[in-house]
Amino acid sequence: MASLKIMFNNKVIQEIDLNKEIMKIGRKPDNEIQIDNLAVSSHHAVIKTILNDSFLEDNNSTNGTYINGSLIKKQVLRDGDIIRIGKHDITYINPEATTPSSNEFEKTMIIRPDTAGMPSNEGSAAIDASVSKLAKEIASADSGNQVSSATAKVKLLNGANSGKVLPLTKILTTLGKPGVQVAAITKRPGGYFLIHIDGGENEGRPKVNDTEIGSQAHPLKNNDVIDVAGVQMLFLLG
Repeated sequence: MASLKIMFNNKVIQEIDLNKEIMKIGRKPDNEIQIDNLAVSSHHAVIKTILNDSFLEDNNSTNGTYINGSLIKKQVLRDGDIIRIGKHDITYINPEATTPSSNEFEKTMIIRPDTAGMPSNEGSAAIDASVSKLAKEIASADSGNQVSSATAKVKLLNGANSGKVLPLTKILTTLGKPGVQVAAITKRPGGYFLIHIDGGENEGRPKVNDTEIGSQAHPLKNNDVIDVAGVQMLFLLG
């Protein structure tokens, strides 16, 4: 399990396991990771963990969030990274964390079905690095097993691109609207699955047939109706 070592004036003051999917960092006591210092904003940043990897996102803090001396807005964490929040240095410890690889982008595709023209990125660094790392984790878990030979696509049922059909040609395809709700459809040996990636606090998780999916990968069946960020899609096998 990944952990954080929090230091102040070169002394370790706290060690915390990242044992929740989302852990907020800030000065107020309602944060999972509280740093009681005026240089730290009330709700300064958040760490989100997907499978074996975590990424850090600044929450429009007053003094900013830094990784290895560079100001960041959102970035995947690697073992040994030094996070600077206020006057505190926080070391991210996770020897099993993967490193983003350009090869992983070749296995992923991101689609914005809510946008006219439905732009997509393939093999682009514009894809959030956490998605690339998720693809790598899935590929590692499925190593030695033959990926399902079934082909699939989704048909958009509402929004700017209603009626359009999107073939699912990659191991992992992300769907949704960044900052609102993002999900991924992944092709694995057991078939196709829907995974919740990210979402606003009030958005909840994506839905399949009007029911929110859980924290685990949700198996998809022919004619399932997927709802991500208010955009409905019909999942079609074959």
